[in-house]
Amino acid sequence: MAYAKANDYIVLTHDLDFSTILAATQGEKPSVVQIRADDVNPDAIGKQVIAALQQMSIDLADGALLTVDTSRTRVRLLPLRPKPL
Repeated sequence: MAYAKANDYIVLTHDLDFSTILAATQGEKPSVVQIRADDVNPDAIGKQVIAALQQMSIDLADGALLTVDTSRTRVRLLPLRPKPL
């Protein structure tokens, strides 16, 4: 995460640990794209990931957590704040 932040990279992952790190550290960068699907083969979800990257490019440049799954895409701006009760 430190390397991605220092080099203004975006982390693409299937692992939930990266969003946990963002939440715990209140980090503003790097942006993380989290793929939530059983089949992460590009033939299965690649078009959806590319469309999400294009659609949310400004948010990702500013700092965001983008979650892509087979039924929806959602974005949360960084730093992550606890949801109100």
